Amino acid sequence: MVKNKSQSKKFQKRGVDFKKIKRKIGRKLPPPKNATNTEIKSKAIVLPEQSIAAEKAGLAVSRKGLTLKELLQQTSHHNAKVRKDALLGVKDIFLKHPNELKLHKLAVIEKLRERIGDDDKFVRETLYQLFKSVIFPGCAMDNQGPIVSLMTAYTFHAMTHLAIEVHLMAFKFFDLILQFFPSSFSLYAEKILQKYKDLLCKNHLLHDKSKLKSILTGLIRCLSLLPCNEREEENEFPEREVLHAYEPDVERPIDLAGTKTLKDLLPILVGCFQDSIALMHSASQLDGQSFDCMLFILQSIDFIVGFSVSREADSQIRPSRWKSDMIAYDQFISPIIFKKLWEVFPLNLVYHLSEKDDGRIFMLNTLITKIFLQLSCWSQCPSALLEKFLEFIESSLSTKSGKVFHEKHLLPLIPYIPKLTMQICSERRSRVLQAFTEVFTNCNPESSMKLACISAIKEMLDPESGWIDLDANDPTLLDYAIAWIQSLPSLLILLDDKNPLCSKAAVRLLLRVGQVAPVRASILREFETTQYNFKGFFSMKKEEVICYGPFIKLSPDIQQLALHCVYYYSVMDSLLLQSLVLCCLCDDLEPDMVFCILEVLNCAFRAGHIPIADYASFHVTLLSRFRVYPEKNPVVEYDRKSNRRTVKRVTKEVCSYLSQLGDHDLVFRMLEKIIVDQICSEIPMDNKCAFLRLIVTLDPKVTSISDQSIVNISHAFPQYLIDVIYNVEEDDHDSAIGAKRRLYYLIPSFYVFHGCNQLLNVVLKEMGFWVSEFSSSFGSCSVDKICAIASILLDMYKDAKIRKILSSCNIEVETIFQNVFNILSSEGTNLTLEEKHKIQSAYDRLRASMETTPSTK
Repeated sequence: MVKNKSQSKKFQKRGVDFKKIKRKIGRKLPPPKNATNTEIKSKAIVLPEQSIAAEKAGLAVSRKGLTLKELLQQTSHHNAKVRKDALLGVKDIFLKHPNELKLHKLAVIEKLRERIGDDDKFVRETLYQLFKSVIFPGCAMDNQGPIVSLMTAYTFHAMTHLAIEVHLMAFKFFDLILQFFPSSFSLYAEKILQKYKDLLCKNHLLHDKSKLKSILTGLIRCLSLLPCNEREEENEFPEREVLHAYEPDVERPIDLAGTKTLKDLLPILVGCFQDSIALMHSASQLDGQSFDCMLFILQSIDFIVGFSVSREADSQIRPSRWKSDMIAYDQFISPIIFKKLWEVFPLNLVYHLSEKDDGRIFMLNTLITKIFLQLSCWSQCPSALLEKFLEFIESSLSTKSGKVFHEKHLLPLIPYIPKLTMQICSERRSRVLQAFTEVFTNCNPESSMKLACISAIKEMLDPESGWIDLDANDPTLLDYAIAWIQSLPSLLILLDDKNPLCSKAAVRLLLRVGQVAPVRASILREFETTQYNFKGFFSMKKEEVICYGPFIKLSPDIQQLALHCVYYYSVMDSLLLQSLVLCCLCDDLEPDMVFCILEVLNCAFRAGHIPIADYASFHVTLLSRFRVYPEKNPVVEYDRKSNRRTVKRVTKEVCSYLSQLGDHDLVFRMLEKIIVDQICSEIPMDNKCAFLRLIVTLDPKVTSISDQSIVNISHAFPQYLIDVIYNVEEDDHDSAIGAKRRLYYLIPSFYVFHGCNQLLNVVLKEMGFWVSEFSSSFGSCSVDKICAIASILLDMYKDAKIRKILSSCNIEVETIFQNVFNILSSEGTNLTLEEKHKIQSAYDRLRASMETTPSTK
């Protein structure tokens, strides 16, 4: 078809409004030509000291970079999670930077205490852990007054909160305060006890065992801080008596604040216990939560009753107003206990109990029994009720199964055995004492039960208790007393030094028996026989081997108590004296204890408890065997300090004690042979010196010594004098000390020479003979002896008294001098130049001394 030309031309003449541009797929469209360029190019402007990090430089921050100030501000944030995180941040800072707590503790506590009544459970728990683990331990050594006052204000305020959870947490916080600051309880005792009473009155809490347990835990802590009777504590724990022995007997005020609250609290607790018993029987089981609650209730009752008993005891020495208040209080609590609590005793379940439940029931029954025994009017209760308790006590003491478990929970009942046995009939008393004796005999020597039994026995054997007077009507009591007394020495040996507390209690009991024995002939006989086993407590000799007992290893206070026991033996056995002297010879025994033994034995002798022969034998044995250490031995090294001063003091004390035996002449004649035999025996120089000093003490003028003794001593004297020179050499750096030490050993012999010229003559002849014999067998030893003999003569010339009597021994002295000269002038000797020089030097010094003495020129 042919197009019209006019139409074609018309179309070609029209203009194009939009030109369509074809784009390839995937290409980005270019910006429009009229698009505005928004790109900005700039440089950062840095202003110094304007960054947040710079502001916190040098400050302690948490892991999130927050300072302590910021965290404390966030603890008041409206969001609970922020408050909790802030508390965790505070804990983080204090753990990393402990000094922050020391610097800001009061400000921190003042701010954080606001969270005690926080509405959020997790915030309160986090705050509690922060105080428990970080803040209070860090403030334990600081002044507690400001800290406690800051905390208690908000704690008591939180106790008025409507929400029970906040209420309970406030009690938990107060319990925490008492854990770290127990002395603050007295300031708030009445107020907090009233708060506990009000809380326990809310019956809906009693069915929630976890909440009740939490309440009772804090209550027990409060009750345990009530003032108690200090005298009872001293009787129960005899080791404290020494600590209080020298304290002035000052009358201490009794604070009865809170007594009325306790009076109101007791029936509430008894009611709680009855409800728990009813729930236990209805469920026929005893779960852990129920048991804990029942145990805590009984412990609370026990504390209240114990407080009333201690106050009643104190009221005996107080004004009548105090006494009347306590009597009224006791009359109030007793009916509550008798009418309600004892109705369920002994606790049991209808259905079969497991072994665990059986143990729990036993714990509760023992605690009820303790409460019963604490009451002053328990003996006035109905006979049927008393019989139930006595039967339980007897059967419990006789139980052997689960020994450790039973001993642990029977322990609180043992202190009441003396009081119990005083007020029950003879037949039942014998059965209870039989069971008690079995417990005392079979329990572990190192256990607390043994210590409690010893304390109870001490109370029963005390004459002031009146218990011991019952044996006139009940002879079986004496049998038990004898069994207890006879077991004490064996117990002490068995204990060794493993339990000093129990050892001390046992020794104190034995001492008390010795003190009271004279008033009871039967007990006196039994006490006397204990010394045969008691000697093993000190030491024993088996087949020439010395076995030291526990006495050596125990503390000085126990050692002194044991020695005081020894004093009370009216006739002391010689074997006991032997064991004591072996202790004195032990190097491990302190010197002060040696002198304590000597003093006690001297007192016992003066009291007529030791025969004179045994007493003298003890001291002679001590002088002959007490060794000086270290002895002069270049081979053996000794790392201990020398006891030379102790030996000198022992010698002085023994000489003093023996001189007090009676007439010196008679005493010397009695001991002369023993003394001379010891001097002539092979004992060390110090021991010979001790016996020489004993001779001078008993016979100062040496007029009583026999001719035979002089002959015997003359053979030992030369060697003794030479030993003195050998063992006490003058120190070149301090010759005065060496000369003084040598004179200590020479002066006793000079006294003997001065009183017995004949002895000096014989000794000089003996030494002259030795010098003359040296020429046939020269050696280093011979040269040393020659020099020693010369030194002895020089010391004699220095003593004015001996120098006067040497004129009667000119021949013997000249003989010694001439024999020394002959050795030097002899050409047949094999002396070395050094040996010849030593003899020449001794000869020259001796000649110079002789020339200055007119009587020997």
